[in-house]
Amino acid sequence: MTRIVSAIFLVLLFGLRAANAQQDLGVWVQVEAQPSLRDAQERAQVYSRSLPDVNGFRLNSGWYAIVIGPYLRSDAEQVLSVYRAEGQIPADSYIAVSNSFAQQFWPIGANVLNRGTVATPVEPSEQIQENATLQPSQETRSQALRGERLLTEQERKDLQMALQASGFYNATIDGAFGAGTRRSMQEWQSFNGYEPTGVLTTLQRKALMDAYNAPLDSVGMGKYTDARAGIELDLPLNVMAFDRYQAPFVHFKPASDLNAKAMLISQKGTPATLRALYDVMQSLEIVPLGGPRELRGNSFSIEGRGKGIVSYTQATLENGNIKGFTLIWPEGDDARRVRVLAAIQNSFNVTNAVLDDGAGAEAEQSIDLVSGLRIRKPRLSRSGFFADPNGSILTVSEVAAGCARITLEGDQNVQVAWSDTDLGVAVLRPTQTLAPISVAELNPSKPRIQSNVAVSGFSYEGALGAPTLTFGQIADIRGLDGEEGVKRLDLSALPGDAGGPVFDDSGNVVGMLMPSPSSDRTLPQSVSLAANVERLTEVLAKAGVAGQPGQNTGQISPGELSRRANGMTVLIHCWD
Repeated sequence: MTRIVSAIFLVLLFGLRAANAQQDLGVWVQVEAQPSLRDAQERAQVYSRSLPDVNGFRLNSGWYAIVIGPYLRSDAEQVLSVYRAEGQIPADSYIAVSNSFAQQFWPIGANVLNRGTVATPVEPSEQIQENATLQPSQETRSQALRGERLLTEQERKDLQMALQASGFYNATIDGAFGAGTRRSMQEWQSFNGYEPTGVLTTLQRKALMDAYNAPLDSVGMGKYTDARAGIELDLPLNVMAFDRYQAPFVHFKPASDLNAKAMLISQKGTPATLRALYDVMQSLEIVPLGGPRELRGNSFSIEGRGKGIVSYTQATLENGNIKGFTLIWPEGDDARRVRVLAAIQNSFNVTNAVLDDGAGAEAEQSIDLVSGLRIRKPRLSRSGFFADPNGSILTVSEVAAGCARITLEGDQNVQVAWSDTDLGVAVLRPTQTLAPISVAELNPSKPRIQSNVAVSGFSYEGALGAPTLTFGQIADIRGLDGEEGVKRLDLSALPGDAGGPVFDDSGNVVGMLMPSPSSDRTLPQSVSLAANVERLTEVLAKAGVAGQPGQNTGQISPGELSRRANGMTVLIHCWD
């Protein structure tokens, strides 16, 4: 019991120091040396069953040393003292430095000193006899070890990746079967009802790899080469198929109920082209708003989550060519999606060929499409206007309710600072300080009935790219039911105008246009409602915003009114 406690203590004490020790791979505890490689490997295996950090190196003398480490010198001295006192290592064990070590022979495939590895000898007659008489289900630990030595470096790494994917391994994928890999193999064996030997038999390796590859096998991952696009990669060919070329994309459509899709990206370009592609991709329906995204140097990556899909896009600019891909996968199938994405990334290779700019030019054209891909549209678009020099915005509350994201002009994020749902007014605050060209100057005095007014708004919800002015008159200084705080206008407005500022003939703001009532009543086309300045000022104060008072400068020209309106009126989008 004392030995077990001491060993655990040493593992906990020195395990955290291993990273520092790796900076100076010079101090070890040498426990034994053997004249033959076969004997040295067998002895190293024995030590590995009870001790961590067992390594083996060929000595310059031709012998093979079994050592423990590496450690800081003070730690190595304590390890030597404890293990020697417990009888875990021979009494003549001693501190050694790595200068005398040549190639590494244990763990099989490890090369921590970068001095090469010792090839494991396999006797031809022994291998023939084993292949002829041994059934995989009858393998002993020693026989499993011999089979393991025949694995390539990549096969060893694949086993570590499979253990990692199964949740049993969390260290470096290096193909070296050290103490950490052995422990993970033991845990996997115990979990699956096998004897926990720490060495996988042929059948166990197959079972582990079959489970690991099952997600890829289920979707038919296979090599796909597109000479026109200059891209070669693995794709899930059982669930998607080539659809069409439409520069700069190669489209793949679903070929099963899974509804998975993909695109290859291939075009000539510059850093500016890459940036434009980065922006365009984020405007598409196939790239939902949620998820991380990054543009750095000559590459970018975008993950989008929402509306039932997860999409991932990556692209790189190299030698004047932009190459990349997009994978679109249904939500709720993350385990398989992650494996498919990793396989695509690991297999992605390019040539100098680039997709012709004219590929797919005969396809349908529409302002709502980019290379055959539908642009994401907001759920609701309304007008608003700047209420202070920091970019705070007054608008209608309907454009700020239940949105996953609220933006100005499609790309500047804003947040709700205050919302008065009874009045139907909201105050928005930009996530980054803005510098408006002009700010509303609020006139709190009650306008005269039949005085001229103009509403600035995005009548067609952004289709024209700029606000329009709609002219009318004050019909009443109260609402339809005589309520205070709302005035009635004799003015024909469209839904997109809601939230726009109402100007008097001096260019001051005397109200904000409200949407049509949502009740069963239908107003005449020429009847509109507007919240008055007094109520707007109250809402601004609750949001911590001080509106700017207006000045009576007399009637201004239509050109000056248009300039002020364009400078303060903004288009607000509500996105799902």
